[in-house]
Amino acid sequence: MEVKTSLLDNMIGVGDMVLLEPLSEESFINNLKKRFDHSEIYTYIGSVVVSINPYRSLPIYSPEKVEEYRNRNFYELSPHIFALSDEAYRSLRDQDKDQCILITGESGAGKTEASKLVMSYVAAVCGKGAEVNQVKEQLLQSNPVLEAFGNAKTVRNDNSSRFGKYMDIEFDFKGDPLGGVISNYLLEKSRVVKQPRGERNFHIFYQILSGATEDMLNKLKLQRDFSRYNYLSLDSSRVNGVDDAVNFRTVRNAMQIVGFMDHETQSIFEVIAAVLKLGNIEFKPESRVNGLDESKIKDKNELKEICELTGIDQSVLERAFSFRTLEAKQEKVSTTLNVAQAYYARDALAKNLYSRLFSWLVTRINESIKVIFLYKVMGVLDIYGFEIFEDNSFEQFIINYCNEKLQQIFIELTLKEEQEEYIREDIEWTHIEYFNNAIICDLIENTGILAMLDEECLRPGTVTDDTFLEKLNQVCATHQHFESRMSKCSRFLNDTSLPHSCFRIQHYAGKVMYQVEGFVDKNNDLLYRDLSQAMWKANHSLIKALFPEGNPAKINLKRPPTAGSQFKASVATLMKNLQTKNPNYIRCIKPNDKKAAHIFSDALVCHQVRYLGLLENVRVRRAGYAFRQPYELCLERYKMLCKQTWPHWRGPARAGVEVLFNELEIPVEEYSYGRSKIFIRNPRTLFKLEDLRKQRLEDLATLIQKIYRGWKYRTRFLLMKKSQIVIASWYRRYAQQKKYQKIKSSSIVVQSYIRGWKVNRSVSCMRILIILQLNKNIYYWREFMQKYFLEMKSKMPSLSPIDKNWPARPYLFLDSTHKELKRIFHLWRCKKYRDQFTDQQKLIYEEKLEASELFKDKKALYPASVGQPFHGAYLEISKNPKYKKLKDAVEEKIIIAEVVNKINRANGKVIKCHCLIPKVSFFLFQGSGAAGKGDFLFSSDHLIEMATKLYRTTLSQTKQKLNIEISDEYAIFLSFLKGCVLPCSRLSDGKNCFPGPSQVWL
Repeated sequence: MEVKTSLLDNMIGVGDMVLLEPLSEESFINNLKKRFDHSEIYTYIGSVVVSINPYRSLPIYSPEKVEEYRNRNFYELSPHIFALSDEAYRSLRDQDKDQCILITGESGAGKTEASKLVMSYVAAVCGKGAEVNQVKEQLLQSNPVLEAFGNAKTVRNDNSSRFGKYMDIEFDFKGDPLGGVISNYLLEKSRVVKQPRGERNFHIFYQILSGATEDMLNKLKLQRDFSRYNYLSLDSSRVNGVDDAVNFRTVRNAMQIVGFMDHETQSIFEVIAAVLKLGNIEFKPESRVNGLDESKIKDKNELKEICELTGIDQSVLERAFSFRTLEAKQEKVSTTLNVAQAYYARDALAKNLYSRLFSWLVTRINESIKVIFLYKVMGVLDIYGFEIFEDNSFEQFIINYCNEKLQQIFIELTLKEEQEEYIREDIEWTHIEYFNNAIICDLIENTGILAMLDEECLRPGTVTDDTFLEKLNQVCATHQHFESRMSKCSRFLNDTSLPHSCFRIQHYAGKVMYQVEGFVDKNNDLLYRDLSQAMWKANHSLIKALFPEGNPAKINLKRPPTAGSQFKASVATLMKNLQTKNPNYIRCIKPNDKKAAHIFSDALVCHQVRYLGLLENVRVRRAGYAFRQPYELCLERYKMLCKQTWPHWRGPARAGVEVLFNELEIPVEEYSYGRSKIFIRNPRTLFKLEDLRKQRLEDLATLIQKIYRGWKYRTRFLLMKKSQIVIASWYRRYAQQKKYQKIKSSSIVVQSYIRGWKVNRSVSCMRILIILQLNKNIYYWREFMQKYFLEMKSKMPSLSPIDKNWPARPYLFLDSTHKELKRIFHLWRCKKYRDQFTDQQKLIYEEKLEASELFKDKKALYPASVGQPFHGAYLEISKNPKYKKLKDAVEEKIIIAEVVNKINRANGKVIKCHCLIPKVSFFLFQGSGAAGKGDFLFSSDHLIEMATKLYRTTLSQTKQKLNIEISDEYAIFLSFLKGCVLPCSRLSDGKNCFPGPSQVWL
């Protein structure tokens, strides 16, 4: 068999860094640059994909590319994100291994686009069908919704994720998507009220003002001018190449596909409008008698419009901005808010309102796409990247902490765990040094910075950002990755680059200086209880649901958990989830800080390569093994490649693998035997095994098909042979009988003539001529009959039973034969016509026949009813919910259900009643005010049908024929009524239920 060479052997630069020679930091960067200059943005490090953001569109994601990478080996084609996606999907589908795809890198490195490409590829290659396509569309369309509400323009990225997103896509046993679950982490809600220079607020604010119709803006009490809203930055309100109006239409369409109802969408936009208008509320001080200043709202028009949007009483919300109520045990204390506190309350409300709306959006999307039973799961992580700004606050600290944890996972699974596994398995190995960032994670969590921040926020007394920094200096002063001017460490006392109100952490990605201002407030994340209660009182279902703690019946005096502790717990849950799945890595790199195409900054890329530990990863891959698998699983997967192990191997699994590899003549330097696993060094060896297995499966499938087809056709042949023998035997018997009869009849004729000749020896030659003439006439007679039947065949009438045409007989002596043929043909075509009827049609025709016997030539309206089919269910009780009580009252199968008019004999007044005829009883349902005495007189548009079914029902249940008197007198007497009249006599006392009439006049 010809061995297919990998395309990695013939491409620009080196596609897999494991094959790079010589390996150095300089050669690594040069190889990335060379490939980047030729639009090759993907490079491998073993099974890890390194992606460089091109900052432009490339024609490498078309449907043709998807098909090109579908079901192909990882190294068979040039490096691509589709290759990793296909490898992960096939491992999940074929080997039942849960997968996760970790996408990491700096802000602006292309993580969000990479996650969308992974999801689009999986959606393209999995199953088809209306239901599956709907699930795929919902999963894909959740991205535009979350991006609009959770992404924003920053100085580093025009579409930066300001929240962390992890999506678990759930598949069935065939590999078709069933749904998914989205987890969100720490939305940067401070961006709602303030954005750094050169950045924007969340996309949705600009989209709704740009793309909403004038009518919609009027309903939301908004204006299209960005400058009218204090929460929107004006210096960067527009983004080059981004059309907010078009994106708004895309978001609305995506919300509809995901499953948002129209009223839900409207409620969401009303909350967005309320947040925008909150920023326009301004306060002024007003002195009170006690000498304290109280905040008052300057212009109440904005407050009035907010209250109209949210359904909140204006006085309630106005008081919440002016007073604060403190509760301790059974005591309540109300204090006034000064202007600064009022502005703080306003911004806190706006941030909480938007943050809770975003969490509600994620929950609502999960309700649409979640599934009950889990089969196989593929997780896709798209989380904010490592950030270093001029001013780094609490949000950047939390974001960088999350990236430290992701780097720790990468180190443990690719560097630490791999080397430790070689030692456990007794594989010869030389340890490779690498930087382990566990020491930085310990500095932040456990007894580190986050713990100190929580402790400071919860302790009584005066708490400020400075007291928090003092505590850090006491606890972390000696830590080698912590720096502060206020610490007692003499190294930083004269460091002018480090202000007194800041501290610096040496992260895995470099040193970041954090301004301590705002750490305590943002970690507390407090919202005054008066504002929560005001929101709960809103006449707006969504806002009311966003603030459940405002319910006075559920007052909880316990302090809510801090933002830092909540995020640390959610990150721990995320890490635990990721460690249960098989990881696949995409390491995103930003080529320049200008967000421009065709620019490759060596220094910037080199910095990212260093802190991502890519060189160490290459060294481990070069020295290690590309693939490892337990002996049992390896033998189970490849045992069909060896006759000795197929179909069953009775010995130990390791011995079976040794026999298998020896049979396939795989070089011994390509693999090693561990204690419990087989280690394969070269990926091409694994691909060879997969190709052989694929070919062997095709051969086995062909063998099964061959054996099945042979059995199928042999069985068919034996059956045909047996049938042929039976037919031949019966035919020979028939032929022998015909031959015997012919010989016997000829013998009788000859014998009779011989006897006659013996009796009358004076027979003349004339007698012999008569005999010859008789034989000749028999021959002519046979030809005549053949001609007669052939002519009849060409003149046969149609198969309709009501067609009375019949061809004329050609000769008088054929009259009896001609009549008999006509009778036989009519009986045959009637049978053919009856055979087409279903049981339901037979029942309908039986009822029509019964109606004919009852009414034909007796009732004037009968001929018009012949062509009308009997429906019976004119009320459609089973479909119409308003007849539920009627349906429940009658437990039997209903034959007819119709509205009839009950006629008062005295004055001719009409009352509509519901008439139900089941198999056993006769039901009449009428209004409560109607009284029933004596006989009943009804008017119905379906008289013939009702009378016929009533007659058949009575006959089937009582075995007695119903006495029906037919007359047109009632119709003449009550000429003011439409339709026909059906009077019936009352048999028993009851409100609405009658066993059935004993006599009916028509």
